[in-house]
Amino acid sequence: MGNLRIRSRHQPYEIAVLAAAPVCGVLMLTLDVRPTSVQTAMPVPIQVAWELGLIAVGVGGLLGIVWPGRLSTGLGVELASVLVLGTVTGMYAVALAAMSGQQSIATTSFVAAVAVGSLWRAGQIAVDLRRLAQACELVSYEQLQAGVT
Repeated sequence: MGNLRIRSRHQPYEIAVLAAAPVCGVLMLTLDVRPTSVQTAMPVPIQVAWELGLIAVGVGGLLGIVWPGRLSTGLGVELASVLVLGTVTGMYAVALAAMSGQQSIATTSFVAAVAVGSLWRAGQIAVDLRRLAQACELVSYEQLQAGVT
């Protein structure tokens, strides 16, 4: 068996976005302010779900990154978070494009890049989880107990 390579779970850009997401969600909920494009494009229940989603992905993603237990569990939590992050940022990009059109090209492009980056990271995590599962199939329970790999 070759070396098992798991991509670093400490990616600065991902951590920065995950740290900013709950701050934005909490501020929008507590201050009751939202971008105009979101207010216009999304019904109120969807707006609240979007804000709660920002909070959940930030907290969940950071929790997954620093997960003290099994690597597979931490990666699974991180995977779920970046998938939802890709979804909520994609929703915002669509709302921006629909409401502001050409005036929001720069902002829409930036937000869409965050969505694409989140989905890209989700793909990396899925590959890592598959590699981890394959590695676990090759190592017997007795070897794991003895600490031999």
